[in-house]
Amino acid sequence: MDQLEGFLVEGKEHMVRKLKKSIYKVNQASKQWYLKFNDIIISFEFKENIVDWCINSKVSGSKFIFLILYVDGILFVSNDLDLLYKN
Repeated sequence: MDQLEGFLVEGKEHMVRKLKKSIYKVNQASKQWYLKFNDIIISFEFKENIVDWCINSKVSGSKFIFLILYVDGILFVSNDLDLLYKN
């Protein structure tokens, strides 16, 4: 996690606050989960859809993979099983 804007302490930018309760009960939990998920997906060369952020795609010639994120589930759609298993 990163420190929130406006709450940075000079000289302690690398430190974060200790949580007193589970992150899953914090309003920012879903945002933090999505940001981490998105970083990982982009590292696998998936491109984010500009219309809907929950759809990522990877195209290789005529082969494609769509990764669709919905609440707490992920749906993979592909026209080539080898490409799907390779990624």
